[in-house]
Amino acid sequence: MRIFVPATLAFVIGIGLTPLVAHYLYKWKAWKPAAGKLALDGTPAVVRNQLHEHKDTGTPFFGGVIVWASVLITADLLSMLARVYPGGFESLAFISRNQTWLPLMALAIGALVGFLDDMFEVSGRRGIRLRVRLLVVAAVATFIAWWFYYKLGVMTVSVPFMTEPFLLGHFFIPFFVLVALFIYAGGVIDGVDGLAGGIFAIIFSAYAGIAFFAGQLDIAAFCAAVSGGLLAFLWFNIPPARFYLSETGSMALTMALVVVAFLTDTKVGGSGVAVLPIIALPLVATVASNVLQIFWKKVFGRKLFRVAPLHHHFEAIGWPPYKVTMRYWVVGVVAAIIGMSIAIL
Repeated sequence: MRIFVPATLAFVIGIGLTPLVAHYLYKWKAWKPAAGKLALDGTPAVVRNQLHEHKDTGTPFFGGVIVWASVLITADLLSMLARVYPGGFESLAFISRNQTWLPLMALAIGALVGFLDDMFEVSGRRGIRLRVRLLVVAAVATFIAWWFYYKLGVMTVSVPFMTEPFLLGHFFIPFFVLVALFIYAGGVIDGVDGLAGGIFAIIFSAYAGIAFFAGQLDIAAFCAAVSGGLLAFLWFNIPPARFYLSETGSMALTMALVVVAFLTDTKVGGSGVAVLPIIALPLVATVASNVLQIFWKKVFGRKLFRVAPLHHHFEAIGWPPYKVTMRYWVVGVVAAIIGMSIAIL
């Protein structure tokens, strides 16, 4: 009940919020005024723009509001009910200092910064520069890593099937920051209708299971609530998408995911960090394809993929968008099961 009630409540709240949010997004025409995106090198992303030019305008940003708002409302509502009716709701409240303050903070900060970036995008101005967003992620990650190291005494990461965790010492903080930046970079998976919502729902569901078996019921409830909010978003994001997750959703989710992964690691004798590349395999593949594309162009003078990230490459070679999305979901489910099994064992 501690897992399914927050998930169900977040889903219901998300479904209830959507008509109101969608009404104002379409009323304010909260989408890009001009089609097209730039590649990482600053030049027009020609192939990608040919694939998605008709979708870049007319579909609002800010879909991530549905996700993080439903999670925050669920958390606050259950906490309020626990104070008013402690006998009936105390066990369902999942805001706790030792488990969920950090992921809730990461979710809220990522949502706010991403919201500002989306505001710039839809107003016709250039969004917050990538280097600035990376600095924000790095700054928040540094503070959280400092909290892990100095307040929680965490300076190791677990390695599956090894009896002793790997000691990082002072290198724990930069390692945490690098993981946060890498996972945040995977947020660009939000590029095909239904893709990001489904993948993030699978990932957070897996970590809800890991936290549950580790006895971290508040973290499990938080992850379940995130999955519930994502399913509500996905209900309206299945092709044709009613709105996009956009930066306010992807930044919030990736930052919260990193914190959850480290909280389910050596702090409780688990291996949440080591299985993160497995459970988040679609995000890893997204980042890897971007890195390989840049490397190939600089070293060999030509592209490795028709277009990066990888999901757009599959579109470019002829896969329909729905096929890309559903095959990613299949791979995501298999990877999540494998990663969760390793973590639990």
